[in-house]
Amino acid sequence: MLEEALELTTSPEVGRSIDRAAAYISGPRRHGKYGKGAELVRHLEAGAQAAVLAQDWDMAQRLQRCAACASGQLPLEVLEVQYDARAKRRGDAYVRRMAEMGSRQAVLAIDQMLRENPQATTADVRDFFQGVARASQYVEIGGTDGGVDLSPKDADRLMFLGRMELAVRRLPRDATPEAAAFLDDLIGAPDASVLVQLVAMKARRESLAALRAAVDDPDSSEADLHACLKNQEWIFGGAYAGELVRRQYAAGTILDIPLLRGDGSLHVVELKRAVIPRLVVRRSGHVMLGTHVHRAVSQAQNYLRSLDENREAIRTAHGIDCRRASATVVIGHSRYLGGTFTAPEVAEVLRTYNTHLSRIEVITYEMLLESAERVLALTAAPPEDPATPEEAP
Repeated sequence: MLEEALELTTSPEVGRSIDRAAAYISGPRRHGKYGKGAELVRHLEAGAQAAVLAQDWDMAQRLQRCAACASGQLPLEVLEVQYDARAKRRGDAYVRRMAEMGSRQAVLAIDQMLRENPQATTADVRDFFQGVARASQYVEIGGTDGGVDLSPKDADRLMFLGRMELAVRRLPRDATPEAAAFLDDLIGAPDASVLVQLVAMKARRESLAALRAAVDDPDSSEADLHACLKNQEWIFGGAYAGELVRRQYAAGTILDIPLLRGDGSLHVVELKRAVIPRLVVRRSGHVMLGTHVHRAVSQAQNYLRSLDENREAIRTAHGIDCRRASATVVIGHSRYLGGTFTAPEVAEVLRTYNTHLSRIEVITYEMLLESAERVLALTAAPPEDPATPEEAP
């Protein structure tokens, strides 16, 4: 798989990282079929990082998955199915055999049920299999007396089948030859790029809806909000080329969302909870931001200072310019202020506060969502047709 990746990449830095990973695998410290160990993970993550900088997103994802496999987070069979054609054929054949065996066993079970109860209805059959499905929830992987003890290989196979189940659920239900022919014609049409844009737009709207739901849920944690914003750099505007893989570039500095600008500089997004009841307070007749905001800004300042102090090492190791790094703090929402302050009042306080900051901007989740909605509206708006010039007499 690494040899194929080496052939696909056009980036010298990515190629060097792949060479180092391949040399480690073939060296005396090799463990397993493809190798394990922290050093191998570092080489693969460095290659993924270089691929992000080269804006080769497919290669970055490939090397990220290889690193996850080397660190034990991703089963080898899943990785092989994704990037090894022969392994995929074997996996497909295995899934087909399992589906066939399951179907045959279902037929036998139905036959047995009808022999025992000739008056059984379709509802009885459905209830029977729903009971089987519920009972399967009690099967576990472990060493307890009441459990099922599986070997690591079988556990990986179970995870593999779980992922394949997700793929089966996404299959079209009513596929017909006419629909397939129509799809082929559609893909080959001159305006097929419009379809791609519509699909991307739909995915972005779904991501934005998920973020909005998480913000509206008062029980959402920072991790929940982070999961909604993962690999959604477009929500923060069009100035970013992508989200970086590595989150730690200096000791004690773990970034929530590191973004790469088009000029190669780093932008840090620090996420806090949406539920901050004292986001804005009133003191001595003036409206000002609460202590939660000041602590978040201080945290972002410390991150930028640490990046500044290690900028040469970071640039040498990762090719990222931290000298011009900036940060955005996303915190709070006006709906959780108990009605004491309105959204325009919060926006005005933040506008005043941000004018006194040079490298850090503070926004609320409400402002982030509104900005993302405007981005979607501008992207979805059809281009205006230029006025047709009048013909000369």
